[in-house]
Amino acid sequence: MPDKLKDTLFSQQALGQFAAAIQEAYPPFDDGLFLRLVFDEAWTERELKERLSHITECLHQTLPDDYGQAVDILSRAIPAAKGFLPMVCSDYVACYGLEHWDVSLAALAHFTRYGSSEFAIRPFIAHDAARAMAVLAVWATDENEHVRRLASEGCRPRLPWGLMLAELKRDPTPILPILELLKGDESEYVRKSVANNLNEISKDHPHLALQVAGRWYGHNPRTDWIVRHALRTLLKAGNPEALALVGVAPYSRLEVSGFQLVRSTVPVGSSGGYSFVVMVSGAEPCLVRLELRVEYARPGGKLSRKVFAIRTVSLEPGGHVFRRRLSLANGSTRQHFPGPHRLVLVANGSVVGEAVVEVVAG
Repeated sequence: MPDKLKDTLFSQQALGQFAAAIQEAYPPFDDGLFLRLVFDEAWTERELKERLSHITECLHQTLPDDYGQAVDILSRAIPAAKGFLPMVCSDYVACYGLEHWDVSLAALAHFTRYGSSEFAIRPFIAHDAARAMAVLAVWATDENEHVRRLASEGCRPRLPWGLMLAELKRDPTPILPILELLKGDESEYVRKSVANNLNEISKDHPHLALQVAGRWYGHNPRTDWIVRHALRTLLKAGNPEALALVGVAPYSRLEVSGFQLVRSTVPVGSSGGYSFVVMVSGAEPCLVRLELRVEYARPGGKLSRKVFAIRTVSLEPGGHVFRRRLSLANGSTRQHFPGPHRLVLVANGSVVGEAVVEVVAG
């Protein structure tokens, strides 16, 4: 996380405004002490998540000992919270509210309107899944889209950077009623969460995910989008049932040839190109899913793999030429290193071409 971003998300100005809002809600609050505790000698060295936890602990030191009173104060102050500070309020509940279910879950439903409570609800699910999932089912019918999204996002079995929900990872069936309630939601924000949840289920229980997707697909454009997005892991793996469900034709109708590189050597920071030809047989159009799997060279001889979608398109019978670009520019989420990079072309789940590009120092 670049320093500028973590400083923006937890800036001194934002924390000062938040402290002032807490003092307005609770005049005895010592905002000066709170800010001194936050910006201690170790502040600059802390990473983003460490800063969040540290601010939560500083709140605990300066808010009233009575948990209900403290949560009420945060509930009144949170509209002034900027950046990631609303998540600090949720984190306060996750850290100190496990013995106060009713107060805590009501607070999370309120806090999520300002900054998602998806991480904070997970300790409650881990502690008592049945009780927590009953609350999530109520949230799934809430008028506020942020609360409805929390119902799905909070129970994702493998939520990145979140507490692993081992019980739901082993048996995700308690999640399914939540997803059923939300699959036709008017909010794309909510539907995307449903798709991500079902995608995570597919990683451990592909047959269950395919059963759900099979029931949903073909009835509504909203659920069709969810299914295509939810099956992305299985589609990238070339799962025949997933490919058939979304209408991708059998590879037997295709012939892919001429996979070649524009340049066999490419400097870091620039881009390479490749081309190939797809021949479609038969008399009817054919839905074609094209992907490029890239194995990136890494220091020490390791490889890093990523699958890129080239295009999913309905092609008429006959030949079709594709030309594409592969960027080797460094970015915030990917750094490139010299060495051989292996490119694998995939059409409708089948490997149809391979090439190696030598990446050299720019």
